[in-house]
Amino acid sequence: MCWRPLCRFLWLWSYLSYVQAVPIQKVQDDTKTLIKTIVTRINDISHTSVSAKQRVTGLDFIPGLHPILSLSKMDQTLAVYQQILTSLPSQNVLQIANDLENLRDLLRLLAFSKSCSLPQTGGLQKPESLDGVLEASLYSTEVVALSRLQGSLQEILQQLDLSPEC
Repeated sequence: MCWRPLCRFLWLWSYLSYVQAVPIQKVQDDTKTLIKTIVTRINDISHTSVSAKQRVTGLDFIPGLHPILSLSKMDQTLAVYQQILTSLPSQNVLQIANDLENLRDLLRLLAFSKSCSLPQTGGLQKPESLDGVLEASLYSTEVVALSRLQGSLQEILQQLDLSPEC
């Protein structure tokens, strides 16, 4: 009888018994912390704010607030904001766009813990009106996007306490 494979298996098994998955509460806490960090960064660069209810002509493609957000809707909304921010030539929003990618990864971990699968949103189409709006009113687009993103992040923060669905 060959004992070597059995010994390897037992050694590996003992090692794996000490390895623990990241507790989901830690992921949720990290998600909340990152949201607060992004909101702080927005406050640091945003000079004016726009009410989430105020309509700005030509910027309808920027998501507003949603009353109830599922993990899937949170990810889709953040993907749109990430795409808008990466389209802006401002260096101020580059770190926020990177933070949104990390936030989306944390949301995917939360979804995975609930056995949800979030649809891939990597290949989102750029809103057709974005280029024209950026050319006409770059500053307004940045202000409105950051203001609405901040409101959306506050909503996501509240929804995380309610344990959102898939």
